[in-house]
Amino acid sequence: MDKNNVAIAEAYYATMGEKNVVDIEKYLHPDVQFTSPFMQIRGKEAFLETVKKFTTLFKTLTIRAKFGSGDQVMLAYDVNFPTPVGNLPTAALLTFHEGLIAKIELFFDSRPFDKK
Repeated sequence: MDKNNVAIAEAYYATMGEKNVVDIEKYLHPDVQFTSPFMQIRGKEAFLETVKKFTTLFKTLTIRAKFGSGDQVMLAYDVNFPTPVGNLPTAALLTFHEGLIAKIELFFDSRPFDKK
């Protein structure tokens, strides 16, 4: 089960890196919960609207490491934004339910987004 969840998580983020919002939906639980330093969202439709906006902001997304245990997967990845933000190292903890991503918790330093 762990390996399958890791493969799903990797495919989800690869699809995100390709900015393929249409295919992202198939990985998500209908009641997906999303938490980041900026927001909390519940529900697939609301989350997909945010994903559409997010994919217009970054240049590349590259997975650096991944591992899973039980129904959870942890990924470390880099999101490369245009200047002035640049590269943003990010970690994501994904929780699965019935083979779908039910919860996403993002961890990153939000200071590069502070307006000065």
